[in-house]
Amino acid sequence: MAAKRAGRKAQVSRKTKETDFTISVDLDGSGKVQIRTGLGFFDHMLGQIARHGLVDLTVKGKGDLEVDGHHTVEDVGILLGQTIAKALGDRAGITRYASFRLPMMDALVDVTMDAGGRGNLVFRGMFPEAQIGEFDTALVREFFWSLATQAGIDLHIDVRYGENSHHMVEAAFKGFARALRAAAAIDPRETGVPSTKGVL
Repeated sequence: MAAKRAGRKAQVSRKTKETDFTISVDLDGSGKVQIRTGLGFFDHMLGQIARHGLVDLTVKGKGDLEVDGHHTVEDVGILLGQTIAKALGDRAGITRYASFRLPMMDALVDVTMDAGGRGNLVFRGMFPEAQIGEFDTALVREFFWSLATQAGIDLHIDVRYGENSHHMVEAAFKGFARALRAAAAIDPRETGVPSTKGVL
């Protein structure tokens, strides 16, 4: 079992004319959450990242939900990505690469990532419903794009199939959580950064 590294915690704040949020993470947590964005389904999905990634996650603030959910979801993705990057630090000792295939009833999602410092997203998937409650399913891709580019994660999400949009989206969030948990884990055999360059 890989030893935990102390201090893999971070907090980042961002205030714009559209949103005002503060996010904190502990990559070596136990899945504790304190989340309130004003979008119930989105809160539920962020909770999946915490629980299945074993990340303690706090999201406090508000966005211009009187307009729609876009700015809130996008900015939370930006902040969460920045917070993860800050918590990873120089990324020395991390496993770096991970892949997870997650089933959820009718849905199956593959998530693969390289937490090597270069942000990118490849997202493949279409959702049958445009809305899940007050949440626009088109924002799933926007969230992961914001997160991946800010976190320095090359993230590939393939929603292979599904019939229920809730199941499909939730499988994507849970799959991301599990892949992040594995990629960010400390490898006890790794003595430095996992790259032939000597730096990430």
